[in-house]
Amino acid sequence: MRRGPRSGLYTIVAVHSTVRGPALGGCRLWSYADSRDAVADALRLSRAMTFKAAVADLPQGGGKGVIMRPTGGPLEGEARRAALLDFGDSIEMLDGRYRTAEDVGTSDPDMTVISERTSHVTGLAVERGGSGDPSPWTALGVQEAIRVACERVWGSPDLDGRTIAVVGLGRVGGALARGLSAAGARLVVADVDQGKHALADELGADWTDPASAIRAEVDVLAPCALGAMLDAESVPALRCRAIAGAANNQLASEEIAERLIEREIVWTPDFVANAGGIINIAVELEPEGYAPERAEGRVLAIGDTLRTIFDDAEAAGTTPLAAAMALASRRLAAASAPPPAASPGAPPA
Repeated sequence: MRRGPRSGLYTIVAVHSTVRGPALGGCRLWSYADSRDAVADALRLSRAMTFKAAVADLPQGGGKGVIMRPTGGPLEGEARRAALLDFGDSIEMLDGRYRTAEDVGTSDPDMTVISERTSHVTGLAVERGGSGDPSPWTALGVQEAIRVACERVWGSPDLDGRTIAVVGLGRVGGALARGLSAAGARLVVADVDQGKHALADELGADWTDPASAIRAEVDVLAPCALGAMLDAESVPALRCRAIAGAANNQLASEEIAERLIEREIVWTPDFVANAGGIINIAVELEPEGYAPERAEGRVLAIGDTLRTIFDDAEAAGTTPLAAAMALASRRLAAASAPPPAASPGAPPA
């Protein structure tokens, strides 16, 4: 954590784990009431990235970056550039233990600015040899997660005719809504930004407010805004059979996973469903270079991962959250275990 000399803003990098490889996690540009809140957010999100990468079986660890934006308006122009350069210096100080990417409040042009100060940047524009905006890939993975959730509940992954509430129409939520509409789903959509109403009109979706969308009578709820949407107050009011969305940390607490089981609602662990972006970036880091067709296959494999998690949860009589965490923990433990000792007289490896 350091105060940038150009911008005067706090820049924070949290590295949770490098057991499976360098920590990878986006740079979040956000306003916080207090710098301690910003640090807590970075720490919490970096831990989530460790488990997200492990469940996806990626050779990366978990990290997160935060630029603490001043309250009172957007950060633009030279002030934004100064903050991004300061953040780049913070990354460079870690000698490759952390790689950054886009997150809430940042974009691929911002990654280009950060790359002026460090090479440990992913998600650069396609013309610069990167994979560009990861949000379409995140949306693709969430749509696949929705298909598997439907398969679990109704025996078929077909989305044609399913009613789905998408709460949050940002870059990921908007792309998801378009994909679901193209697949034949009937949509209820919501966002705090009234300007997103135009997308609802374009897709022929029903527009409502976020609180009403959470309680709408639909087949699937897709939370795509900020976290903690599922809590002791909202869960009893749910009228859906499945939940799968792009939002991080959807559960206000881990015990909410048990409440969803009691209500016979299939919840797809968020860090599994929304891993498409980080999976896409991992392809960018492979020795043979980035290829979108390879990325697509890897992102769609989220479906198979979820089937394994649902099967494990059912076999163990536990929640999908517990099964996903157990899978990640096994992979982290395997990566941190020392290599087996050579038998006496064996030739050196």
